Amino acid sequence: MATATETSIEQKLKALYKLQLIDSKIGKLTAIRGELPMEVSDLEDEIIGQETRLNNLKADVTKLEEAISVNKTKIIDAKALVKKYEKQLENVKNNREFDALNKEIEIQGLEQQALEKRIKNTQFDIEQKKMAIDTLQKELEGRAADLNNKKAELDNIVAETQKEEDELLVIRASAVKIADERLVHSYDRIRKSVKNGIGVATIERESCSGCFAGIPPQRQSDIKQRKKIIVCENCGRVLTDALLAEEVAADFTV
Repeated sequence: MATATETSIEQKLKALYKLQLIDSKIGKLTAIRGELPMEVSDLEDEIIGQETRLNNLKADVTKLEEAISVNKTKIIDAKALVKKYEKQLENVKNNREFDALNKEIEIQGLEQQALEKRIKNTQFDIEQKKMAIDTLQKELEGRAADLNNKKAELDNIVAETQKEEDELLVIRASAVKIADERLVHSYDRIRKSVKNGIGVATIERESCSGCFAGIPPQRQSDIKQRKKIIVCENCGRVLTDALLAEEVAADFTV
């Protein structure tokens, strides 16, 4: 016989079925939120990606502007060399020196042209990237507005259901203490593995209400006695009689 401090099988079954009622109700509350949590998460990820791209574009513009500054300095240096060589032409002593200085002047002139072309191309790249930045910033503003709206909508729904969910979780914690730890673990595992989230099934029309497999008469009789934990041989759900389920449901209020 069970001692005064020992939890009977019937009490464990009732606690377990109460868990089923609670989890089903929490599931319905969660379903009210629909796809909003996922949509919020997707928008947050998208915004992070766009912000990263925006920062990369801005960094590219900074590097290109620095490159233009460097090339402008090189042009100044090239012009200075041209002046230097032109000054030296006034004091050449032979044709070889004259030709060498003219060659250097020509080289520096070509260098200036190349640098000016690079600057022009770089300026074009900067303009393209700035246009991309403007477009991306507008997209970000739109995404941020969408995110704020989705968050506000989700917050409103959560606010409406959070109190009830918190109360359910308190009751659930009490039921878990009554039910056997291994039984609860098995129940949780089953719930996660099935689509309908039913871990405790009642007998309906001589069948498991979870998978609809037939239950032999002797097992039905054993289940009604509530003296041992019996699971469905087909789906593994814990089985309980309909009367126990009605008793628990009648006392279950939030």
